[in-house]
Amino acid sequence: MLTNLTVILFIGLLMGLISKKLKIPAMLLLMISGAVIKNITLNGSPVFVFSDEFLISVSILALVMIVFEGSSNFTLHDLDTYTTYALKTVVMFFVFNMLFLSIATYYLFGVSSMILSLLFAAVMAGTDPGSVLSLFQTKSNKITELLKFESIVNTPVMVLIPFILLDLMELDANVMSNFLEYLTPFMQQIITGIGTGVFLGIIVFRFMKKFYSDKLSPLMLLTTSLLTYIMAESIGGNGVLAVTVFGVFFGNTRVKKKIELKGFSNSISNILEIVVFVLIGFVLPIHLPISFILKSILLFGLMIILRFIAIELVYYNDHLNLKERIFISLNCAKGIAVAVIAFILSNYVLNLPILVDGVKLINSIPLIQYPGAKTIIDLMILFMLYSIILSSIMARFSQKFIRLKVEQ
Repeated sequence: MLTNLTVILFIGLLMGLISKKLKIPAMLLLMISGAVIKNITLNGSPVFVFSDEFLISVSILALVMIVFEGSSNFTLHDLDTYTTYALKTVVMFFVFNMLFLSIATYYLFGVSSMILSLLFAAVMAGTDPGSVLSLFQTKSNKITELLKFESIVNTPVMVLIPFILLDLMELDANVMSNFLEYLTPFMQQIITGIGTGVFLGIIVFRFMKKFYSDKLSPLMLLTTSLLTYIMAESIGGNGVLAVTVFGVFFGNTRVKKKIELKGFSNSISNILEIVVFVLIGFVLPIHLPISFILKSILLFGLMIILRFIAIELVYYNDHLNLKERIFISLNCAKGIAVAVIAFILSNYVLNLPILVDGVKLINSIPLIQYPGAKTIIDLMILFMLYSIILSSIMARFSQKFIRLKVEQ
């Protein structure tokens, strides 16, 4: 296991160097590398094998770090015109996806559960332009600032909503007809998650206002982030929501040497990003029928159209020209957050209640075996590929749209 993990990290380093040389996103090369090494065999057995416990642990650790890093970047004193427009874009794009993209997915691919279609639509509302675009000349361009703030605002939301929807699936297979019966435990999950994040945030950051250690403070931040998730889940709350609240607390609390602490969390996230993207290559849908690919491209095109309409409505009275609006619309890269969610879903276990002779029992089944779930996961990975490729193309021709050179 340790050897395999070391090889993956070495591949990540190598792909990073190659991506800089070829000027293509490292995410794309990491996913392709994962698909390649998955098929390496020795005496008929695969060389790279990881236990389910390891895969789930890595994905949850990555999830916690991503949610914490994204939510900690949202600070109240940064609220300005850019953030207002970014927030409007996030809300509008999210609403359009939930209304139209979910319905299109449900009927186009015959997904058995509307909740799964809504889950997919919610995840696709997220953007991660920072993983594809880094400014080459300046950091003050309004378009890139808008994309940056949009990714900061939507990352915690698009990670949180899918797990709320999964909770709804677990409450009852026919939850809509029994909504009132399960409203109380559902709200309890939300309140418990928020309460856990607030409780640990108050305790930890009050201490960190006065204390800082180069060795202990970063470890305390990492440990408490994980503890927040674990504690919330253990007492029946939503762990992702708890970490989101904890991250917002960190972003808006005066803490000693906050910049150094953010650098540490970013370094951990980078390492996990390499591992997750390589492992995503293990579940890369390679042998899909052409009809599925064509329908997925059609659905991706619909998402781009919905995003463009949302941008048009948000910037209707703004001075952005058509080229700039097109550039924003086409830059909707799905990064590490989507990769982690897809990876977690591929290893997720649903605990569905069933009635046997009038007694309610829990039937645990892998989500991947639930009708339509495999389709949703495949679509997530394909949309990641499409969006990364599209954003890379936009980066190459950025000067034609925003008169600014950017590189991957």
